[in-house]
Amino acid sequence: MARPQRIVLVRHGESEGNADDTVYEREPDHALRLTARGLGQARETGVQLRELFDGERVSVYVSPYRRTHETFRSLGLDLENVRVREEPRLREQDWGNWQDRDDVRLQKAYRDAYGHFFYRFAQGESGADVYDRVGAFLESLYRSFEDPGHPQNVLLVTHGLTMRLFCMRWFHWSVAEFESLSNPGNGETRTLILGADGRYTLDRPFERWRTPEPYGITG
Repeated sequence: MARPQRIVLVRHGESEGNADDTVYEREPDHALRLTARGLGQARETGVQLRELFDGERVSVYVSPYRRTHETFRSLGLDLENVRVREEPRLREQDWGNWQDRDDVRLQKAYRDAYGHFFYRFAQGESGADVYDRVGAFLESLYRSFEDPGHPQNVLLVTHGLTMRLFCMRWFHWSVAEFESLSNPGNGETRTLILGADGRYTLDRPFERWRTPEPYGITG
């Protein structure tokens, strides 16, 4: 099994929706573009990634949203060393009907009180739903490692919540641990690094906004 030396997760740069949430009343979430600031964030991240990969081959999976595609293009990776696939299972959490701004804000308040993992948006998804599809993607990713010629690097260009849930699934974090962590900033990365013992470790933790509150010893 040719496991990659590193698996890099990148959150898209700042989008129109990050800058102004009223845009959701006019445009679908998947169609939102990066702002000028978001394009700059992606370019800065690209400088870091090109240095990290140093000419090595990269297997890339990109969420099907416009802002993630724009982020990938702005990274400026050498396409001769890159194999790119669009991966719908890495898409953003489905928030349901964003056109009713007041209803969305009310539901976000409900989610904050109920918990980000279990609360399901009306006509949308819960964090648990996203966890399940990320888990299905991971099974496909594991199978790709069976190819002896698999690239040394994997790059996922995705969304903040999806990044946290990917790590939760990979490292077997509890729901309480997930709930205690914040999303990375726009354009930020987290990297899973393969060690000499055959295990992956995270290069840096997600910011913790509260102490985990587990129900039992498994937390």
